[in-house]
Amino acid sequence: MRFLHTADWQLGMTRHFLAGDAQPRYSAARRDAVAGLNALAKEVGAEFVVVAGDVFEHNQLAPQVIGQSLEAMRAIGIPVFLLPGNHDPLDASSVYTSALFTAECPDNVVVLDRAGVREVRPGLQIVAAPWRSKAPTSDLVCEVLEPLSQADVTRVLVAHGGVDVLDPDRDKPSVIRLTELDHAVNSGVIHYVALGDKHSLTQVGNSGRVWYSGSPEVTNFDDVEQDPGHVLVVDIDESDPRRPVTVEARRVGRWRFVTLHNHVDTSRDIADLDMNLDLMSDKERTVVRLALTGSLTVTDRATLDACLDRYARLFAWLGLWERHTDLAVIPADGEFSNLGIGGFAAAAVDELVATARAGRDGSAVDAQAALALLLRLTDRGAA
Repeated sequence: MRFLHTADWQLGMTRHFLAGDAQPRYSAARRDAVAGLNALAKEVGAEFVVVAGDVFEHNQLAPQVIGQSLEAMRAIGIPVFLLPGNHDPLDASSVYTSALFTAECPDNVVVLDRAGVREVRPGLQIVAAPWRSKAPTSDLVCEVLEPLSQADVTRVLVAHGGVDVLDPDRDKPSVIRLTELDHAVNSGVIHYVALGDKHSLTQVGNSGRVWYSGSPEVTNFDDVEQDPGHVLVVDIDESDPRRPVTVEARRVGRWRFVTLHNHVDTSRDIADLDMNLDLMSDKERTVVRLALTGSLTVTDRATLDACLDRYARLFAWLGLWERHTDLAVIPADGEFSNLGIGGFAAAAVDELVATARAGRDGSAVDAQAALALLLRLTDRGAA
């Protein structure tokens, strides 16, 4: 038996830094990753798909988002089992009970809205642990496992949330205890655990049967999400009483959110940064966050600004990570002596230079920006 394990689609997600057509393209990519499961399912012969929580970004979504999302799920063509998670719990405002969802939900889509066992077909069961609020007061997985005993059926547990060995807040009442999962797996009560909530592909424990699939399309920068963009192809050998499991990760994501840390002190450093940005592929689907440190002359800062302006037009988004950027701009001796200006204008430039050298307060920063702009306007800071 073969199926696809995915999670954290978070359809309807917006990223505040995406402007212009980048946000619609990103949203479309998330839907395309869902609809594209049809091709993967046909290729590998998958029987069904489980989505381990956070199908939607939240419960209050525009009708267009719901309608387009359901069409993407319809395109998958095989049964799709949706688990409500912390972003889209089964509370009073649940998207799953909305008039639009219930009216337009495709026949191949099933919401796992009841905790416990659901029969998929003879000999195959899904054990579901849906969220009914954003802050459960108990371990939902432990509750659904407690009444179960070993039986001559294949069982797939579909759950959402942090596992204690990976979650920094192990005292949360909703945290999933790995000892409970391992006991269920080792005793043959459960044969595979499909988890959602962690957006990076992650195996949990040593059994080889407990996995986070991660989000099929990136949702955060690579210092937070190390390995997003996958769907898991899960095989369970039902002919063997032990029901051995094989898991294969397939990359489906196309976007990247990249963080670059660079030290820039010279024009050579800026040229290296320029080359690195130029060599990056798929710029229109790449988001770049720059953490830059160093000390630059005003001329070099103007060159850097021109470089960043150019690539900001090419990437889906490119900008500075302000909290981790520390650039000192110090006018060099003679840097403004041959601009060909005199009188009041020359005196104003001298005053700006003095202010720029005085420190890093607001007036110094403004003076540095003014001088950089002056150089750019005179073509001295062209990239």
